[in-house]
Amino acid sequence: MRCPFFSITRFRSAAAPILAASLLALLNLSVGFCSADDAQVTVHPEETDEILANPGMGWQTFHRTVKQDKNLPSWIPSTVHYARWGWGELEPESGRIAEAFLDRVLAESREAGQQLAFRVMCCSTTPNRPYHPAWIKEIGGRELISDYDGKEQFPIPDLDDQVTLQRHLDFIQRLGEKYDGHPDLDHLDLGSVGWWGEWHLSRSSNCKLPALENRVKIVNAYVAAFRKTPLLMLIGGRECLAYATDQGTGWRADCLGDMGGFSKNWCHMRKGYPDYFRQGKLQDIWQSAPIAWETCWDMRKWVQEGWSLRYIFNYALACHASYINNKSAPLPKGDFVRPELERFLRRLGYRLVLKELRHEAEVKAGANLAVYMKWQNVGSAPCYRPYRLAYRLSADGGAVRTIPSEITVNRWLPGSVELFTDEFLREPPELPPGKIDSMVWDRVGIPNDLPAGTYTLSIAVVEPGSVNPAVQLGIKGRAADGWYPLSSLKVLAIRDSTGMQH
Repeated sequence: MRCPFFSITRFRSAAAPILAASLLALLNLSVGFCSADDAQVTVHPEETDEILANPGMGWQTFHRTVKQDKNLPSWIPSTVHYARWGWGELEPESGRIAEAFLDRVLAESREAGQQLAFRVMCCSTTPNRPYHPAWIKEIGGRELISDYDGKEQFPIPDLDDQVTLQRHLDFIQRLGEKYDGHPDLDHLDLGSVGWWGEWHLSRSSNCKLPALENRVKIVNAYVAAFRKTPLLMLIGGRECLAYATDQGTGWRADCLGDMGGFSKNWCHMRKGYPDYFRQGKLQDIWQSAPIAWETCWDMRKWVQEGWSLRYIFNYALACHASYINNKSAPLPKGDFVRPELERFLRRLGYRLVLKELRHEAEVKAGANLAVYMKWQNVGSAPCYRPYRLAYRLSADGGAVRTIPSEITVNRWLPGSVELFTDEFLREPPELPPGKIDSMVWDRVGIPNDLPAGTYTLSIAVVEPGSVNPAVQLGIKGRAADGWYPLSSLKVLAIRDSTGMQH
């Protein structure tokens, strides 16, 4: 058996060191000895530079799944399919959510190995293509006539009108009753208000946002309806941003990379986002809820303008992003693009690295195996899901036992840098890795009826209530079934008071 992805050091007393060394040499494992009362095995897994396809993070495809996205390179994995739909599309008839449509998209996402994330929009800037339902006026709801950038006027729903507002609040409630906690739903944007659900009506000369009281009602409706599925508030919400994040939401920004494409004197990166952070008190939100970025235009614009990919990507990571959405646009051309993107995607979201695992070399059936570990999050964000560690013992004879742990992985945090200082805005630094958690101890209960023998000890990160691996680790050696074989463990038979083995 060849084990190229980690090194093992076995510490024993003087008993049979030559035999032990010979056996380990055959396994291609490094060996060391020191005096100790009990035998121990120590494993140092080798890190991988692979871009990991993990749930709740990474590259988002836009309005198409991985299977449908012709612009997605094979070297970029994606576990999230992101979309935006108008209220009218999701509630085409009064009181009837388009469940068949949403269920189909959720199923397509699952078949592509993704989860769905989406936003509801109410205000469209496209004439003759409103986002709100046509039936609003039929039930006595009110519309406003707005312009955008001085262009042709068009209707948007009046969310200060009590009929219109109440019907939208009812829609949010029913949407949550049907889809909150759906296993194929990754997260939901807290949208609805303003152009494209971005919580602003900029460049309109004659319309304002709904009254603050009514905007708060919309925030409350989403928070009440979606208690299991994460919510992300749009960063442009300003007056409601801190209120929403105080209720436990993350946030989303839709103009990553704007270094001056709208104005010579103002840009999102150096002026807009620092102001939003201060006003919304966003500095620590990343510790409990996810953050998503969408590119301004798409990455081709950045390259055309000569803006630094390293600057933009370091900025996004420093803000502890979990997601990036490039709108499924083609990537920019240039030999430098892929290395910068790979570097960014290796850090985006959580990236859990097992630095060391140590345990006794032998244990009796029915006893507890003490396991000591060192873990590090070298990504940009925590894992926000309460995934757990699990252990598996397997033998050539076919005996397999899986033992879930009580240790959850969402406590391991990445490193941080101070944001938006003059030095940061000149050149955002590389985000450091998180601290190594060197105090991870566990007790693995060995089943009483496990036959005596030598077992392979494997580890995985699994979903609550399951023993199926859910997370790829930042180490080499992952087996086809998602488990990481790490070491060998000898299980000794139980002997009763007469000396008989059981």
